[in-house]
Amino acid sequence: MIFKRKPTPPPTPLTRRQGVWLLAAALAGFLPLVPWLPPWMAPIAGVAFAWRGFLLWRGWGLPPRWLLVLLTFGGTVAVGFQFRTIFGKDPGIALLGLFLALKLLEMRSPRDALTVIFLGYFLALSQFFYAQGIVNAVFMAVTLIVTVGAQINLNHAGEPALKPLPTLRLAGVMLVQSLPFMLVLFVLFPRIPGPLWGLPLDAHSGMTGLSDSMAPGSISKLSQSDAIAFRVRFKEATPPPQSQLYWRGPVMSEFDGRLWRAGAPRVVEGLPYETASATSSIEQEVTLEAHNKPWLFALELPVSLPADAFMSRDYQLLAKGLVRSRLRYEVRSSPKLAPGVAETESTLNRALALPDNINPRSRELAARLRQEANGNPHRITAALEAFFARALLIYTLNPPLLGQNSVDEFLFDSKRGFCEHFAASYVFLARAAGVPARVVTGYQGGEINPVDGVLVVRQYDAHAWAEVWLPGQGWQRVDPTAASAPSRIEGNLAAAVPAGDPLPLLAQPAFAWLKEIRYRLDAVGFAWNQWVLGYNPQKQKEFLESLGMKAPDWKSMTSALALFCGLLLLGFTAWALHQRRRLAPAQAAWEKLSRKLARHQLARLPWEGPRDYLTRLAAALPQRRDELSVIEGLYESLRYSPNPPPELLATLRRRIREFRP
Repeated sequence: MIFKRKPTPPPTPLTRRQGVWLLAAALAGFLPLVPWLPPWMAPIAGVAFAWRGFLLWRGWGLPPRWLLVLLTFGGTVAVGFQFRTIFGKDPGIALLGLFLALKLLEMRSPRDALTVIFLGYFLALSQFFYAQGIVNAVFMAVTLIVTVGAQINLNHAGEPALKPLPTLRLAGVMLVQSLPFMLVLFVLFPRIPGPLWGLPLDAHSGMTGLSDSMAPGSISKLSQSDAIAFRVRFKEATPPPQSQLYWRGPVMSEFDGRLWRAGAPRVVEGLPYETASATSSIEQEVTLEAHNKPWLFALELPVSLPADAFMSRDYQLLAKGLVRSRLRYEVRSSPKLAPGVAETESTLNRALALPDNINPRSRELAARLRQEANGNPHRITAALEAFFARALLIYTLNPPLLGQNSVDEFLFDSKRGFCEHFAASYVFLARAAGVPARVVTGYQGGEINPVDGVLVVRQYDAHAWAEVWLPGQGWQRVDPTAASAPSRIEGNLAAAVPAGDPLPLLAQPAFAWLKEIRYRLDAVGFAWNQWVLGYNPQKQKEFLESLGMKAPDWKSMTSALALFCGLLLLGFTAWALHQRRRLAPAQAAWEKLSRKLARHQLARLPWEGPRDYLTRLAAALPQRRDELSVIEGLYESLRYSPNPPPELLATLRRRIREFRP
């Protein structure tokens, strides 16, 4: 016997309504990613989206496949040239965005539509690869609602068209129904140290923050950014005054004539100084933004170490790895410590080293000051501070370019510079005069958010100051910027720079109203960071222990996860069965009508909805059209209305019982 294979039926073509929804879903997934895609990709994808929209409007056919293959190949090559690879986070997402736009131009069947929908879901997730704030969560929720709406329309091909608002409402209800599962997964799913999107090699490129080297103009460029560096919550009711807010970062002792470098940190165990003289301390809870460097920040000087942190010989607080995700830690500091009284000779020699044959005028000034002070380090540092106070130096965000003798040109020619010019010049003069000195970089100041009382330190608060070693006193902070521009230390950046300097938007006095809005947004964002993005393995463990789970590990959390998800499924199943029982009488009456008409070959087909069945019956029994329309209306009211009147069921049963074909 020969069996003939049944021919595969052609796929059901997509309707115009489905095409419009799929186009909207693709746009919702693509648009939030535009700021991170190559500049040339948005116009190309825009042309593809507009092309598909025009074809839907005119009802024309799709472009030939050879053209789409050519565009796909050309786009892939362009992405490869842009990123020098097609692997990694950025090129991968760029390719997916390109493929989504081009897929719309070859979308013919429901299978193609499902590909567009799945790409939309993945692009919605990929928004979190770049930022995880509340705004990104809102964008992702909008993308999900539109994409689910497109999927609903795809699954209702043979039924009456759903209007846009009911479709979006249904998609929103479906997402709300998934919230219990989301909460259970969020609380109980074992947390992984660091985000999943940190795995690609290029995941941490583009992070801003202080560097381990400093050249003239480097910090002034960083101060053009109003991005948040870290937030601090003080345990005390009254935070320290602005002039004491020095957040210590990289310490730079090596100088090659133009560039200051931190060098490899010399790690010590515990704290490299005595803390017995710390009569009082300031407790801080720091939430540090990712900056892809190992250093942490705390007020000078810490008297306790955060968990998983250590300190270098030059009192720099360091994490045990690169800070590639938001980090929260607690630390105590005391401003009255005198570290390094018994400093090693090698450290002091490093703090005196200078390259030869540069800055002759500064060397001459340092030699004169040393001679006038009879070589006394205390008198030399006092003379240096007096020199900076009377030198008429200008603190500006637009310092001029400097040549090989950068210190001479700043002190005696341009007299215009930012904090790194002041600190580097002071340290050079101190070393030339025989006083060990080094440059310290970090942040100075910050701004208290009046909404939640949290101190916000931004990139434009980046600062550099000097540190000198004095016999009997150890390392002492000296800020030469304070001598020339005291308003920078006691106030803020805007009060210190000359009028006309390009300030970051949030630092401009004219935008005080915008700052008030930003205060509230920052407070909401901080809460989001603390309780959502900051839900790390340690916080998960503490939270589950507070709920009574003893020693939570991945086994116990996975068991609890399975248990609660199972209970939720049982709950939803019971609710669905209850809904089914509530609708059973109306469904039974409707099936009775189908059985009555089956004798006339007019039984309801399995796929037919109420209106499709009514249309077929009205065509076969035109004389009973009005009576059938009343029966169908009663059934729809009972089947789809949230709270139908009880008497409708009796009316439906009577109508069906009295109906005679």
